[in-house]
Amino acid sequence: MLAALGFFVLGLLLLALGGDSLVKGASGLARRGGLSPFATGLVLVAFGTSLPELAVNLRAIAVGQPELALGNAIGSNVVNFGLVLGAAAVAAPLLVRWRALSPLLLVLVVGTAAAIVFGLDGRLSRIEGGMMLLAFVAVLAFAFSRARQEVPELRAELEAFAHTGTDLKLNLLRLAIALVLLYFGARFVVDGALELGTGWGLSPLLTGLVAVAIGTALPELAAAVAAARRGQGDIVLGHVVGSSVFNLLVIVGAMALWQPLVLPGVLVRYALPAALAFALVVYPMLRGDLEVSRREGGVLLAGFVVWLAFELVLLDSAGRVAAIG
Repeated sequence: MLAALGFFVLGLLLLALGGDSLVKGASGLARRGGLSPFATGLVLVAFGTSLPELAVNLRAIAVGQPELALGNAIGSNVVNFGLVLGAAAVAAPLLVRWRALSPLLLVLVVGTAAAIVFGLDGRLSRIEGGMMLLAFVAVLAFAFSRARQEVPELRAELEAFAHTGTDLKLNLLRLAIALVLLYFGARFVVDGALELGTGWGLSPLLTGLVAVAIGTALPELAAAVAAARRGQGDIVLGHVVGSSVFNLLVIVGAMALWQPLVLPGVLVRYALPAALAFALVVYPMLRGDLEVSRREGGVLLAGFVVWLAFELVLLDSAGRVAAIG
């Protein structure tokens, strides 16, 4: 158990380093290829933080653990809103100027509700997965179409986020290093998590839903708190909303497109509705005064604690997922 915990923690560290290297390398190559700094920053802020989760899920699928991958994808969305956004807002109120985030959050709400409906029969078909991927393409096109309407301060902030050298050899080296780090990081996290979950009496689904989802979010949590204290509310909300959209529409959608997915009852009845509830709670915050206050952050954190207790105590004691699903 101790060795498994050590590999799990080491894997998280490698994932964080690999994700950072991949973002820098991709940013440098995108700018070298002619993509504007603002467009580069928009994509990286919104979707770049999901790359470690993607690596973990690919590894989980490769070793025949799709339930762990599903749990991680859905659990990460709850963690994004409850823990990451909640803690960042408690650290400092988050002012939001990014106008496209409110519609993107609405897409997440609709997409999560659709996933619940799709999963009522216990499955997610290839057609449904393809629909989710097409929805993501539409989301990306929408975000770019709204770029000119964003305020200059936001444009400058996103351009600064994407600022890095454009040397070809340097960025290719960054990508190569990133792939190695992400491979071994995902391997250590998945293998360690499965052993830890077995030792704790958790199913692979619950292990992904809680342990892996929280673990992979820790680097993002630290970055979000730091960004909040610097007054970069747009960066924090962009990470949270964009990553959640990517997790749902791309990761889950691609898994279903590759092979029809069995959706356990715990996901359809509890995890997805929890993710939907968090998104619905945040939506009025972005439609009202465009600020997530410390008090609202505290509400999100409290909701996350309640969700975590429910998953670990009620679901596990009620039959460790299998009896529910």
